[in-house]
Amino acid sequence: MLQSGPEPDPLLTEDALLGGRVRLRQPANGARVAIDPIFLAASVAAEPHQLVLDVGCGVGAATLCLAARVPQCRVIGFELQRDLVRLAGDNVVLNGMSARISVMVGDLLAPPPRLSPGMFDHVMANPPFIEQGRGTPSANPAKSAATIEGDANLGDWVRFALAMARGKGTVTFVHRADRIDALLGHLAGRAGEIVIYPLWPAAGRAASRVLVRATKQVAAPARLMPGLILHESDGRFSEAAEAVLRGGAALEL
Repeated sequence: MLQSGPEPDPLLTEDALLGGRVRLRQPANGARVAIDPIFLAASVAAEPHQLVLDVGCGVGAATLCLAARVPQCRVIGFELQRDLVRLAGDNVVLNGMSARISVMVGDLLAPPPRLSPGMFDHVMANPPFIEQGRGTPSANPAKSAATIEGDANLGDWVRFALAMARGKGTVTFVHRADRIDALLGHLAGRAGEIVIYPLWPAAGRAASRVLVRATKQVAAPARLMPGLILHESDGRFSEAAEAVLRGGAALEL
């Protein structure tokens, strides 16, 4: 049963994900949850009773969507920004998932002792898309932190995710398509059975986002999947996209 959670805050909005199965409170201004974490959660092949780590969980969108889709799985959210950790914790309570989800503050460059290497069946992450020094920082620090790399670069995110995954566990990333070469380069020699799943904005248009999953300690060829078209010609979400965003469907990677 959904719990009441904290009192409404005028600086926050409450939004619905997965057709209302997930309630999410987030800052009215700043880094707002888009569709990326929902598709990230849909691409993780978690099973009941498995343990998943969400690196850079923000306010908990991907964490909550995965927990809503996979009953009895357990998820730990890990986030650098304390204010977002507090919000994520509130969202866990709001959705009545305190028994299966916990959220902790920490830096992936100096992870807390509670996070032991190799303890997770799956690791998922939505790293900042823009390399440090290449983007124009936003006036809103939270938005800049979500979009531009800080002290931890993409290679650090990949190394941390792989360290946290157990042998033959998976690491899954959603990232900007024009940085797929860098992402694959960081995975090369460290994980195999890489699956690349493009998210096409519309038919005939180049992919803007990609989902990339790799399996630790497995040497198998990479696969390029057909991917998913997000929008119809009139701008509406496609039926396949709606199945994920509102219906909570899983993606078959």
